[in-house]
Amino acid sequence: MGRLGFGNTESVRLLPLAVFGVLALSLVLAEQEGENLSGLSNNPDKAIFAVRENGTTCLMVEFALITEQASFTLPRSAEIEGKCDSSESEIHITWKNKAYSLRIFFSKEFPDKGTEVWKISKVQFIYDTSETSHFINAYNPGKHTATTHRLSALVTPAGHSFVCQAQQTFTLISSDHQKGITMSMYDVQIQPFDIASDFVFSEPYKCITDQRERLEETLPLILGFILALIIVITLTVYHFHLKMTASQPQLPRDRSMYKNM
Repeated sequence: MGRLGFGNTESVRLLPLAVFGVLALSLVLAEQEGENLSGLSNNPDKAIFAVRENGTTCLMVEFALITEQASFTLPRSAEIEGKCDSSESEIHITWKNKAYSLRIFFSKEFPDKGTEVWKISKVQFIYDTSETSHFINAYNPGKHTATTHRLSALVTPAGHSFVCQAQQTFTLISSDHQKGITMSMYDVQIQPFDIASDFVFSEPYKCITDQRERLEETLPLILGFILALIIVITLTVYHFHLKMTASQPQLPRDRSMYKNM
């Protein structure tokens, strides 16, 4: 009986260790890693980053970045981290020995009638104004954090990637005397959820600006085609009218000729 009691006590003591082991194993199995694929881009200003879970791509972004306050080019040596979940995900990009850090947060939601969409819910930018490659004679040198507030941007149907050549601009409020920072992305393609194939974006969902610009480009062609079609129809109708008129007998205009008929 004594040995049995000792065994039960040991089981109780080992239970937390077993639970911890299971949790640790689940974390290992759900290992997530970031990859910088910017070397694949022909545009030196354009960055390509991916987050992978268990060897499969779960989040991927492509964009070029500019700000009004400083000229930034995301370096091809940037370090990437991220997190993927069924309803929330994020990507964390750092460079210049962590002097700069850009975090983009994504979320899913059902805005109306069960139509699932994803969006950018938050952008956070940490920058160091004492880093002289981008900031010269900074008024308040040091690290500062700029964050968006109540952001709902790039709203895209679930299962699609967001594509936009035009600039997508975000306004962030900084801890540096509450200054506003304007950050813009362009030449964008992003998908934070539901990537079906490794390193391959799903069907693109084009932004309204690109759709409008595309319409403005094609509208003159459409109008030109319609005008040409109207001209062809008019000429065709006129041609048939001449033929029909020519085939009808011509009545004499001089009334005296009627007597000889």
